[in-house]
Amino acid sequence: MDIARAPARNRKRWVYAAIGLVVVVAMTVALSKLEPAAPGVDGGALWRDTVRQGSMLREVRGPGTLVPEQIRWITAVTAGRVERVMVQPGATVDEATVLMVLTNPDVQIQTLDAERQLTAAEADLVNLKTNLESQRLNQASVVASVRSQYREAIRKSDGDAELARQGLISTNELKTSEDHAEEFTSRLHIEEQRLELLSSTVASQLEVQQRQVDRLRSIASFQREQELSMVVKAGAKGVLQELPLQVGQWANPGATLAKVVQPGNLKAVLRIPETQARDVAIGQTAAIDTRNGVVKGRVVRQDPASTNGTVAVDVTFEEPLPKGARPDLSVDGTIEIERLSNVLYVGRPAYGQSNSTVGIFRLDPGTNTASRVNVQLGRTSVNSVEVLKGLAVGDVVILSDMSRYDEVEKVKVE
Repeated sequence: MDIARAPARNRKRWVYAAIGLVVVVAMTVALSKLEPAAPGVDGGALWRDTVRQGSMLREVRGPGTLVPEQIRWITAVTAGRVERVMVQPGATVDEATVLMVLTNPDVQIQTLDAERQLTAAEADLVNLKTNLESQRLNQASVVASVRSQYREAIRKSDGDAELARQGLISTNELKTSEDHAEEFTSRLHIEEQRLELLSSTVASQLEVQQRQVDRLRSIASFQREQELSMVVKAGAKGVLQELPLQVGQWANPGATLAKVVQPGNLKAVLRIPETQARDVAIGQTAAIDTRNGVVKGRVVRQDPASTNGTVAVDVTFEEPLPKGARPDLSVDGTIEIERLSNVLYVGRPAYGQSNSTVGIFRLDPGTNTASRVNVQLGRTSVNSVEVLKGLAVGDVVILSDMSRYDEVEKVKVE
């Protein structure tokens, strides 16, 4: 008798299903542990550098212009209309060169009025001298007349006293003579005091009037200078650089009429970023690129204030400037700050400031990948930066701007 058996196909199916489930779970776990593929980067477009150790020169750089060391600004002393322009910018001038002529009738009238007042004051001074001298002479004449009468009265009094002792005149006549003598004694004393007072006040009265004349003479001189200033002169040797006004234009007092410079004496005014200007000091050496040669110089001044994020630094030249150097010429300047010895440094990356920590991609040795590492930067220069932590000598890093890969830790250099 045959015995019925259970079909083996169902058992195999369950075994295969269990194996498949285990495989799927294992693959899922393995895939979950895999890192995402590193994005590719064009290696030909990357800027790389190798970390080195040794001496590092710290420098700062900034654009600038050539500026004359001696500039003479010629401004309008008084208001006036430009009547004539005698020279044009670019001309060589000296102290006596007439640049332009201004006209203003009011200034001429004021000059004439000041001279009239001066003439009147001088006439008053002459009249005062004459009157005072005449008064003094008249008083001196009075004193002489009274002195003569005084002496006559004294003589008569003495004679009457003698006659009275002889009994030839009465006592009343003697008293009358003595009273006359006393009267003329007092009158002489009073007139002499009046003459002395008049003589002593002559000098002070003349001095007051003389001061008035001097004041009016100064005013007249000032007005004449005002009128003469309308013939505008250069006042210094050099080259006329600017002449902003033309014939017919009106110039107010203080307006700029011309600018005269000495082209042989130039300095460079560099605009250094304010974040780097703190290390600049007087006396530091500099190199100025004039587009026609590099000239050595030295820092002589820096502006105490910042303008538009930059600080103006003046550099004087220690060497002759090349041909073609002229005012307002654009230049580039590099200032040497200090020389660091035995430091770890690398080329300056496109991002990151001094004394900060930044992420930099370092090439993995023997591979075509680069991994991000945190690097602590120290002092910076124009083209290099000090490395404090995160890199070692011989490491090759990418200095290009990699900000678009901030979300990944590795890149593949293709």
